[in-house]
Amino acid sequence: MHTRLQKILSTAGISSRRAAETLIVEGRVTVNGTPVTELGSKADPDTDDIRVDGRRVKAPGRRRYILMYKPRGYITSRMDPEQRPTVNDLLLKGGVREYIYPVGRLDYESEGLLLLTSDGDLAEKLMHPSHAVPREYHVRVRGVPSEETLDRLSRGIVLDGRKTAPAQIEIIKQVESSSGGDAILSVLIHEGRNRQVRRMCEAVGHPVSRLKRVRIGPITDEDIRPGEFRDLSDKEVTALKREAALEPAKRKAAEPQRTPGIKTGLTRKALSPRTSRASTPTEGRRRDRPRRG
Repeated sequence: MHTRLQKILSTAGISSRRAAETLIVEGRVTVNGTPVTELGSKADPDTDDIRVDGRRVKAPGRRRYILMYKPRGYITSRMDPEQRPTVNDLLLKGGVREYIYPVGRLDYESEGLLLLTSDGDLAEKLMHPSHAVPREYHVRVRGVPSEETLDRLSRGIVLDGRKTAPAQIEIIKQVESSSGGDAILSVLIHEGRNRQVRRMCEAVGHPVSRLKRVRIGPITDEDIRPGEFRDLSDKEVTALKREAALEPAKRKAAEPQRTPGIKTGLTRKALSPRTSRASTPTEGRRRDRPRRG
């Protein structure tokens, strides 16, 4: 049966449908030896020889869901033209040979939790703005933002002519520095524009010196260290799929609302590799030691 190439690639775990469109437009997809660059093109996965970058697209096998702590100095990509280290290098060193790709991005200088999967449909839902899956970051900024600045960040900042969606921002720690004092913020956003958190903070006069993602939807892990990764447990996968399927209005109603300001009585270790696992379904999570790439 002839099916759109985007769906074939997604079902096979090569990429999300949106990313598959980029692969097609860039001429990296061939059908029976002929490059296909027109969106909407179809093929028969049972009879046609479909390849991406020369690699044959196989029928989908067991889905893989991996949680990685991406270290700083790594590219969130399978390959890099500048030959910089990539998260795929970490997977290969850890023995993962399947075609698994990252869900979303963490820039070169950022660190923290990153999901990688061969489930194209789930990846598409997690990345699509309409699903608004929350992501939490611990961010060290220069200077200490005022209440007014925190409120402004929470209400939204205009970037590239478009205002960011409302966010939840709070100061979780103040740190002495050579410039007089820095702050560590907890930033919870529901969209994923390019370098969004860094650009938001810079726009209000508080540049980011360090950024770490500590939560993706219901998934977090206080034990995983930079460069390590592990498979998600069945319960974590179920929780992630449930989160991705939620309507934004229902998710917003279920989330505790935070008031911008300084949070007192905080026990989690901000910007440490061991962060809290607040609101995470950890029962049944595999406790075997994560692999290191």
